[in-house]
Parts: sequence; structure tokens; C-alpha cells
Amino acid sequence: MDPVISTRPLLAVAIAGLAALAILLLNKREKLRDAVSPIAAVAMFLTVASMAPTVLAGGTMELRLFEILPGIDLAFRADALGMVFATVSSLLWIVAAVYSIGYMRHLREHAQTRFFACFATSLAAAVGGAFAANLFTLVIFYEALSLVTYPLVYHHEDEEGWRGSRKYIVYLMGASKSVLLAALALTYHIAGSLDFVAGGLLAGANASAALLTVVYFCYLFGFAKAAVMPMHAWLPAAMVAPTPVSALLHAVAVVKMGVFCVLRVIFHVFGAGLVGELGLGIATAYLVSFTILMASIYALTRDDLKARLAYSTVSQLSYIVLGAVLLSPLAMVGGIIHIAAHAFSKITLFFCAGSIYCASGKRNISDMAGIGRRLPWTMGAFFVASLSMIGIPPTAGFVSKWYLAEGSIEAGQMVFLAVLLASSVLNAAYFLPVSYAAFFEAETKESRASVREIPLVTIPLVATAILSVLMGIFPYYFLTLADGVIP
Repeated sequence: MDPVISTRPLLAVAIAGLAALAILLLNKREKLRDAVSPIAAVAMFLTVASMAPTVLAGGTMELRLFEILPGIDLAFRADALGMVFATVSSLLWIVAAVYSIGYMRHLREHAQTRFFACFATSLAAAVGGAFAANLFTLVIFYEALSLVTYPLVYHHEDEEGWRGSRKYIVYLMGASKSVLLAALALTYHIAGSLDFVAGGLLAGANASAALLTVVYFCYLFGFAKAAVMPMHAWLPAAMVAPTPVSALLHAVAVVKMGVFCVLRVIFHVFGAGLVGELGLGIATAYLVSFTILMASIYALTRDDLKARLAYSTVSQLSYIVLGAVLLSPLAMVGGIIHIAAHAFSKITLFFCAGSIYCASGKRNISDMAGIGRRLPWTMGAFFVASLSMIGIPPTAGFVSKWYLAEGSIEAGQMVFLAVLLASSVLNAAYFLPVSYAAFFEAETKESRASVREIPLVTIPLVATAILSVLMGIFPYYFLTLADGVIP
């Protein structure tokens, strides 16, 4: 099918960019300013959804703006892989926008205009990356996302905030300014282009196996947002940010941009065939398996709820990479749809952590005994999202983990099936005690105080918990898009 020339990929990006500008202009009119984000989020989602019929039918939508150098231009393309990321980002911005209003108002946070403007700009960068037609455009939006989320991480402007934000920016910008830049230059030198190509831009390239291996690992670690160990430390450090930002970082935009970039490299720069020929798939699988297990063990030792969720994110992101590098069709499908499954579930968990903090001021799991009696909707949603993270049917996490497990068997790699099973046991070990303590342990004196649900905070987390279940029951949309990516 010939590509459709359309401005809609650019329009989706522009909506969020214009929303950020409107928020800045409405600085003194708080009610109007706060209304901008939900309205823009709905408009962006509808724009993205309007491209779905074409992409689901196997087509693409493209727009080339201008050429920078021969073989390097600023261009957009909506394809199957990009639609997975764009759909998740635009849909979850709607609920995140409502949640952020409730959270920021309840805690009377300062610099709310800056917060909402940066939040909107980060969604523009995420969707811009989703619809990038080449490595040049992708890296532009990848870098923009790092820069615009930096003020969100240091939002509180205290010593802890500055320390966490420094680690955040040093890891992300340091990796991109060194190994990622080298990977781009080498790719252009080898191929003469940075365009994404079905089957791989570098497939059949006249280059040595050693050089191609170096380029591959430069991408894997250069896209540090994917948080493959040892490039993961920025992610727990970023927990100093307000909870809506943590949800943005860990579920919607930042980390998903990282693994999305890695998938682009595997599928459309190297290609599954070349990755297999060079033996890079198995090497990467062992690397990310280490990340999956070690991050889960770290999560098990953390009492701070957001820190536990942060290390859980490090682990779950590597599921996505593992699925891609196993190179079996079922595993690749599992990795791709885990982008959505993890997003719906993890944003729920972070929303719940923020709801607990807004209602009670509690951060540590050891202080949450009996709190489920006061916050039944919040802790009920937490339990549902926990089941999805573990992989219990009928949740979204079950669907993606099922495909990953079947894909491991299909690839003849039983060791990675064992990794997935061990990780799920660890998921249960660090998630289920939170729900047990909240509902079945005796209330503390503090829990019996005036703790109540906050509607603007609670409604979005219930909505995302429902999304986690709906995707588990009706996974057709994301499965069809994933099938469209598999060579």
C-alpha cells in the first residue's frame, strides 16, 4: 500500500505544543489554564485515533518537511510501531491531565504554570518521537523530551530535587552526547541515510561484524531512557518529582520513549535478520534478563512506595526489549504490546501512590497498614494494577506475558522462560504485600485520622485500572498493530 501524505502526524505534535503555549499565556487565569491540558489531550487522542484505520489496514501516513543534509531530513511517519506508542501516550495524557489538576490543587504546589506547560511539551516530544520517520527526527524529539522533563524533576527546588535532577540529566544527556551521537554518525557513514527501513537500514550493509556490533551497543546504551543496567540509576533518582511527573516518567512518555527507540533500532535500523546473524539477540537477552531480575530484587527491598515502583519499572522495561531480541514472532508481539500493558498498569500504580500521599501524607509501605479501609477505590485500583504487573488474567499484563512466554518457547530459549516466571514471582512478592497490609492489617492511629478519597485524583486511577482490564479482555487493537511490525 502506498503511503498516504498527511499533516496529521505533525498536527498531533502541534496540538500539545500549542497547548503548552496557551498554558503560559493563561498564567494568571488558573481555571482556564487548567482546562487547556484535558482539552488538548482529547484533541491529540482524536487526531491519533483518526490515523488508526489506515495503519491497521497496513498503510502509513507520511509527511516530509525539509532536508538537512543528503539522506537526513525532518520527516514524520505514522506506522504500526509508532501508533502503539502514540495511542498509549495520547490516551493516558487525558487521565494524567485530570489527575495532575487534582493533585497539584490539593497540595497547593508552586509553579503550576511551568509544570503544566512542561507536561504538555513532553507529550509533544513523545508523540513526535512516535511518528519520527528516521533516526534524525527521532533523536531530536528524544533530546527535547530529556530537556523539557528536567524542570519537572527538579520541580520542588529543594536539595533532594536538585540532586535527583542532576543525576537525571547527566545520565540521559551524557549517554546521548557520547555513544548515541557516535552511533548516528557511524550509521550515516555505513548506510548514507538515517531513514527507517522495513527489514533494517543496515541489512546487507558493507561493514564488518565488529563495527556493526559496536554501533548496536552504542544505541542500546545511548538510549539510556530504556534503563538497561547499568544505565538505570537516573530512574529511581527522578522519584523526587511530584507523583504526576513520576507517572509521566515511568508509564507514559520518558521510559517508553527509551524502549521505543531501542525497538526502532532492532526492527528498522538493524532488522531482525541482521541482529540474529550477529548473535546480538541472545547477548542482549542475557543482559536484559539480568536487569529484569536484579531490578526486581532491588524493588523487594524498598519501603518507599515510589522507589519500589521505580525499580519495578526498570525491570518491566526490559521485558519489552527481551521480547524484541528473542526474534521469534510471538516474543516480538509480546514485547510490543507490553508497551501498552505496562503503561496502563504502572500509571495506575503511581496514581495510587500519589492518592495515598495526598490523602494521608504517607510514602512508606510500612505506614500503610489498614489504609485500604479509608481509601478503598485507590487500593482496589492498586490491587488490580498489581495483578496486571504480575500477569494474572484477565488483565493486560497477562496478555503480554503470555506472548513473551510462548515466544521464549518458540525461540527454543527455555532459560528466558524461567526468567519470566521468576520475575513474576518477584512481582507478586513486592506488590501483593502492599495490598495485604492495606486491607487486612490493623489500622494505625494515623490511618484512622481524616483520610478520604479525593475525586479528581481517584477518578483517573480507577479509569486506568479499568483500562488494564479492558486491554486484557480486548487486546485486538494492539495485537493487530504488533502484527504489522513483525517482519
